[in-house]
Amino acid sequence: MSHHLRNKGHIPRKRFGQHFLSDAVILGDIVDAIAPNPQDFMVEIGPGLGAMTLPLLAHLEHLTVVELDRDLALRLRQNQKITVIESDVLKVDFAALALGAKPKQIRVVGNLPYNISSPILFHLLAVAHLVQDQHFMLQKEVIDRMVAAPSTSDYGRLSVMLQWRYEMQSLFNVPPACFDPPPRVMSAIVRMTPRTVPAVLEVERLSEIVRVAFSQRRKLLRHTLGRWLEGKNFAGAFDVQRRAEEVPVSEYIHLAQTTV
Repeated sequence: MSHHLRNKGHIPRKRFGQHFLSDAVILGDIVDAIAPNPQDFMVEIGPGLGAMTLPLLAHLEHLTVVELDRDLALRLRQNQKITVIESDVLKVDFAALALGAKPKQIRVVGNLPYNISSPILFHLLAVAHLVQDQHFMLQKEVIDRMVAAPSTSDYGRLSVMLQWRYEMQSLFNVPPACFDPPPRVMSAIVRMTPRTVPAVLEVERLSEIVRVAFSQRRKLLRHTLGRWLEGKNFAGAFDVQRRAEEVPVSEYIHLAQTTV
């Protein structure tokens, strides 16, 4: 039977997308999946009331947290093992943080706000070379898109952009009842491990290709990406008699590497 951590004295703020994890059994499963080591340079995004922070700290010498809510930041600062960055995560310079992690890399964890999960993922994409791994709790439907295989309805821009750079694994689901207040959606835990030797390409080019390809996902690619490739005078072989969701990540990568 699950035990609950009490949400004392803090009213969740809708504008921050706050839903606090309160199920001790699930928290234990998450920490086990992360497997923190004492010397890890770990950064937690959106620690909230510290439900995941405190179990992590039981295994860590120190933890850096990014918290926008000033009341919560004040609470967290009372723990000497925690360094608090009171900021919007999209404004945090993770490359600068990594300077303090040498020779180790950053491990990133967090319960990402549902409303800005994709921008956070793309913000971190730029520093993937400085990251050992990322474990996030997100809306399950977002994780389904992140890990989706080609020729499925969930496969899209997010799938391609993230799978180019990371090995992706959906670990387990987190039901609404595990939160206070319960969200209206199922959550899940994802593990993202940066590829040691990712394909070399211009991220902006890959992003443009994928955006064009999925702009009208029901149509054959000759109507969208085919015309874009013609405009680039692309002379290589690429089957445009397919829909965007039928093209594997490797082919999008190849296009990004061979178009000028």
